[in-house]
Amino acid sequence: MTIVYDRTKTVVRRRVAPGAAVPLHPEAVGFAGHYDFDIDELAAYRPQGKGRVERQVLIVRDHVLSGRSFSSVEEMDAAFTTWVAVRRAQIHETHREVIAERAARDHAALKALPPTPYLVAERQLRHVGKDCLVAVDGNLYSVPARRVRPRQLVEIRATKSQVMLHAPLADAGGSTLLAAHPRAIGRGAHVVDESHWDGLPTGKNRRTTTGEIPVQPRPERPRGEETGPLQALLNRAAATRIEVGRRPLSVYDELTGTRPFTTHRATKESS
Repeated sequence: MTIVYDRTKTVVRRRVAPGAAVPLHPEAVGFAGHYDFDIDELAAYRPQGKGRVERQVLIVRDHVLSGRSFSSVEEMDAAFTTWVAVRRAQIHETHREVIAERAARDHAALKALPPTPYLVAERQLRHVGKDCLVAVDGNLYSVPARRVRPRQLVEIRATKSQVMLHAPLADAGGSTLLAAHPRAIGRGAHVVDESHWDGLPTGKNRRTTTGEIPVQPRPERPRGEETGPLQALLNRAAATRIEVGRRPLSVYDELTGTRPFTTHRATKESS
């Protein structure tokens, strides 16, 4: 029902103060949910909570490897198998039971594994290019053009042998999978399914010429009858250069019957 973990980065996202809630890694939570068990995170600075797990390494080294040499891996495996039978017949120093009997009871209490194993994958978000290609670790993988748009975010789930691209929203059938490709080795590879490019513009609707048909010159219009956006701009520019007549202010004074304004210099009168 429960598995005790040390404060490893694959399970704990960051370290917190003693007594605070421990933030778990989402991938670890998904793994535990798939196999139906709870995560018990070990408290900081409390090695006693792990039992004698790390002690097993020293036991195997002292009882199987120390003072011996092996000519092959098969010979070392045979020595270990022979020692395991002796070890399982001994009484454990912690729970004071025969190791083989305790192991049989523990195995019987384990749950059955689910029919499908948990998919361990590297997950990240990437943008889709205009050519419906997504960059993953220096390589490009295609997605269907009819199901994505340029600059759309897609989720990458990459395993050691496969790259799967998922849409953020499910389609009418409830699936988010856009494409699955074998993972490329190295960098600079293009892993493309050409059927994914259906729906992209091909350029066939563009007007082209082979050069066999001569280009007919446009008929010249009589001067003064040119039309078009360029001529309209030229006409507007010419209109801004029209000379505007200027009149002195005295003309307006005579028309209105008033005297023109004059400027007097102030003089200082003696008292």
